[in-house]
Amino acid sequence: MFAEADLSDDGFLGGRLRMLQPRAGYRAATDPVLLAAAVPARAGQRALELGCGAGVATLCLLARQPGVAATGVERQAAYADLARRNAARNGLELEVVAGDLARMPAELRARSFDHVLANPPYFPAGGGTAAADPGRETAQREETPLATWVDAAVRRLRPGGMLTMIQLAERLPDLLIACDGRLGSLTVLPLAPRVGRPAGRVILQARKGGRGAFRLLAPFVIHAGATHDGDRESFTPAARAILREGAALPLIG
Repeated sequence: MFAEADLSDDGFLGGRLRMLQPRAGYRAATDPVLLAAAVPARAGQRALELGCGAGVATLCLLARQPGVAATGVERQAAYADLARRNAARNGLELEVVAGDLARMPAELRARSFDHVLANPPYFPAGGGTAAADPGRETAQREETPLATWVDAAVRRLRPGGMLTMIQLAERLPDLLIACDGRLGSLTVLPLAPRVGRPAGRVILQARKGGRGAFRLLAPFVIHAGATHDGDRESFTPAARAILREGAALPLIG
């Protein structure tokens, strides 16, 4: 477990949530907040996050949509403990199961969910420079194949349930290949850093048993202006509403 001196206390959703995160390990930024904003969960539904880390994505979802029954599964015990602590200190209910999604814990194998959300590691195994911190390396570099993440999600979804996942734009082909015949009604939202810039991330949404046509949406632009302007925050109004005010990011409809 993390020592108190190794943790920072960070604000999300304009300070509405306070999250403990390791100073030297994996630290959540905007991606889990955008992921949570795209999950169309309603009160009374059940949501499962694969690889929940310190709980940022699911707790942002719960802050926006009270009444969702939320569960997270996390392989790294120290991060699973942080997710429980973060839920408690924010007054939110989050069940966290320590375990590997590739070998789903027995207590989850018999359950189904209306929504599964995930922010899998972005970088493929092999190549590049490994992160100095083991927790950061595990969170960012793929050990479990992307197809296994999708398979684990499909197995836990009820018929008609929805998968929502964020990933690097360059890995979209891998993600689409992993969405086999069990998933349909695929929607992809590119996330562009600025107007005219290539998308660096994508959010994919797919329905179990869906039969709708594939949809590629117009890019969602995160920052205003053509270039970075010093240390001032430069979110577009739409991005600010999500990242600071907890607004939704609808992909379906």
